[in-house]
Amino acid sequence: MNLFNKASRKAFTMLELIFVIIILGIVSSIGAEIIAKTYSSYIAQRAVHRSSLKTELIATQIANRLAYAIPHATIIRKPDGTKSSLESFVGDDWTILQWIGYDADSFGANNADRKPGWNGFADLNASTVTSISTPGSNLDLSSTIMSSLGGSMATAAIFFPDEVGFNSIGYDGDPITGLTQIASATGETIGFVTGVDLTGKTIREQYKVAWTSYAIVPVKKDGVTPCANTDFPCDLVLRYDFRPWEGESYAADAKQEILATNVSVLRFTGSGNTIRFKICQEENIGEDFNISTCKEKAVIR
Repeated sequence: MNLFNKASRKAFTMLELIFVIIILGIVSSIGAEIIAKTYSSYIAQRAVHRSSLKTELIATQIANRLAYAIPHATIIRKPDGTKSSLESFVGDDWTILQWIGYDADSFGANNADRKPGWNGFADLNASTVTSISTPGSNLDLSSTIMSSLGGSMATAAIFFPDEVGFNSIGYDGDPITGLTQIASATGETIGFVTGVDLTGKTIREQYKVAWTSYAIVPVKKDGVTPCANTDFPCDLVLRYDFRPWEGESYAADAKQEILATNVSVLRFTGSGNTIRFKICQEENIGEDFNISTCKEKAVIR
């Protein structure tokens, strides 16, 4: 016998249904807000992580290049090309860093006879006013390596300590008194260009060879026009394979590679043989909202 009468079954009242719907709406709205905040936090953290990695890589690349900068051969520039020594510039609109880096690629290169390309030491007794003798070097190897990199011993220069000043190495047509231009380098002998000799120079046993200058240049999106301080964020390029002592400039004669995009801050300072720089890079995460991270490094040369 069926003890339950269908007519006596109870269901939710309209009021109860409304309460259930309201509660479900509240729960779902809270859950949706939590999910949205969690996703927004993930997007922001990912952008910070990516921007931090990028700035670290950029700063490391710059520091690695600056580690081979010849002391007192580093200058700071304005977008119009005006130059100053790194130690004495004043103001914020100095956004371009330029330096001469000595040749590290063919220095100490391994080969069959265990000789480096150029060893950095001269025999003063065997040298003359038009050439120096550098025993233990394999200058033909240096020439081969420089040629592979886009340079040449015939357009390289030799530097002696304490002879270099930022206004004595050919920047913007300055007198070339802080370096000596190389014409030939074979075996263990470096010869200088015709009409150039070491008379009157302070000659030391230690020397360095350079075949290019470098420049860190923030540029606008056209990839050419240098940025002023008020133009940031900008792209950052490395310019290379140009020689001031040959009359070449960072603006007209250099090759370039992009180091970074959306760089929002770029600052350089220097004192003695130390260069310190700061770089910030932006990461866009939508709706005109950017994440920016910064790195600072100091390079002692």
